[in-house]
Amino acid sequence: MSSDFEGYEQDFAVLTAEITSKIARVPRLPPDEKKQMVANVEKQLEEARELLEQMDLEVREIPPQSRGMYSNRMRSYKQEMGKLETDFKRSRIAYSDEVRNELLGDAGNSSENQLIKLREERAHLLDNTERLERSSRRLEAGYQIAVETEQIGQEMLENLSHDREKIQRARDRLRDADANLGKSSRILTGMLRRIIQNRILLVILGIIVVIAILTAITFFVKGH
Repeated sequence: MSSDFEGYEQDFAVLTAEITSKIARVPRLPPDEKKQMVANVEKQLEEARELLEQMDLEVREIPPQSRGMYSNRMRSYKQEMGKLETDFKRSRIAYSDEVRNELLGDAGNSSENQLIKLREERAHLLDNTERLERSSRRLEAGYQIAVETEQIGQEMLENLSHDREKIQRARDRLRDADANLGKSSRILTGMLRRIIQNRILLVILGIIVVIAILTAITFFVKGH
């Protein structure tokens, strides 16, 4: 998995470098080439977004305990992507202003105040767009944290379930061992009882034998 992620990283680095170079060239190109360059950059930005989506999917497949480093790298790439989009929007605004000035010619000079007002409105709109993008990135980061937290919680629940099963099996084994110990204790008690009984019988037999011998000796002595 990490090899796929690193491959996407390399492609993203090459692609963003090309986009950065082209964005810087847009204001200096002739009108026809500018239009073509803008379309090219738009296409490459879309490719970069798709690469980010692929990388994001790869990161989500990484176990939570190893995901932190990749998540940080993803946040950095998304910030870089946001900066590229902002730079491109500014470049397009400058490009559209230059095209309008070229079309208006001398008439554009008489509408300078309107153009200034239009630029201010566009700058204000761009600032609002940037704020929305930052809010969107924060929401996305919050969503990712929530997903990671949910996955960690799920894994903890699974681990607790496995631990509970292990404890239950250990309890069952202890019950079986206790039952076996009870049986063994009863067997040993019975064996001990029989041993004591046998020893008592032996003592009684010994006493009887001694009495019989003494009686025989007594009769023998009296007979003589």
